[in-house]
Amino acid sequence: MNSDFHYYATYCAAQLAGYSHDECLAIAYCDCFTDMCSKTLLSKLNAPAAAATTQLHLEMVDMRTDIIGLQDITRIWSSFHFLPYDLYAEPPKRCSKKYKNKYRLICNPNGELLKETVCLAKDKSPQAVGLAMHVLADTWAHRYFAGTPSLVINNTNRYFYELIPSENGYTEKKITFRHSTTTPDDPDNSIYTASLFSNSEKSIMNLGHGRAGHLPDYSFIRYKYLPAWGNYEEILKDNPSDYHYAFYQMVYAMKFLRGAYDSFETDTYDTEVDENIQKEVERIINTRQLNSDNDWKALGEKLSGCEIEPFDVEKYQWEYAEADKNSKDDTFLGKFILAALAQKSMVTNKIYSSGSRLAGYSIDYGDKGFKGIRAFKSLVREEEV
Repeated sequence: MNSDFHYYATYCAAQLAGYSHDECLAIAYCDCFTDMCSKTLLSKLNAPAAAATTQLHLEMVDMRTDIIGLQDITRIWSSFHFLPYDLYAEPPKRCSKKYKNKYRLICNPNGELLKETVCLAKDKSPQAVGLAMHVLADTWAHRYFAGTPSLVINNTNRYFYELIPSENGYTEKKITFRHSTTTPDDPDNSIYTASLFSNSEKSIMNLGHGRAGHLPDYSFIRYKYLPAWGNYEEILKDNPSDYHYAFYQMVYAMKFLRGAYDSFETDTYDTEVDENIQKEVERIINTRQLNSDNDWKALGEKLSGCEIEPFDVEKYQWEYAEADKNSKDDTFLGKFILAALAQKSMVTNKIYSSGSRLAGYSIDYGDKGFKGIRAFKSLVREEEV
């Protein structure tokens, strides 16, 4: 998903869940910051590199693709952007263990790990809530792709068609992919940017939805294609429907996190939103535009009666950098870092416990007395032994 949904739409969902304006801003900020918190940024702050929730393009260019490098990539992308649906799923045909482990990392909504992710944020900071909402939303946008480099899992082919609403239903239009990262996508002509083809199973070009470009990140688009993992059988990706469910599942999840419900159940969505608000949400989701910031912002300000400040990635960095080592956990970014470490530990441990080593060896920090950033460093040394 793009920042319009991860920031402004999340603010709207938090408002509908009953959070205050300041809480909504913190939740939305951390949802969006999950796409910004790289090792480069953490290094500048002298913060734990293991708390990285994303990788910059320049970082990926220099990334090793040996076993250690691939495990690092998988820990980040599977934990925060391509949450695995079923770590014990059986592929549709007999295959090698290596393929089976990659197949089990395919992202889809409403898996057991989603429930674990939401419950992990219960009684935690707004930063933890925001990070959990990022993971939740991405299970809808990024479904059918996996957070590990794999030609077999993530590749597509030339059969890629957009379904554009028309008077008689939908008109099919062939999508053209190009590879110029400086040229904006052109939805009017169904021309989009995607990663270059690479026949290497381990190439970063085959990470996540790179081969499908930003199509999963646009709420308005419907398309059909032939996923490699599905034996190249046609599949329809209906983003407006998926984004609809993502939004109302966020509202429900945040009501649970606020204490409105005793438990969180998958495949459950808020149904108490005012009809006029629902109509506006659907209008924004279905509008053919590359960026919906203004529309979501206007709705959020209508809901709260307060101005929503633009996202600023540097806003809280000085506070963290200047805090002494005993106070960093209490800063805004310190709380985000703690949430990120907990989420990555949980997901990596689940992948490891399933018998897969794609995300590396893992221990459960929660069972080892994880209490803060300083404690984390000793736990990492234990993990490396």
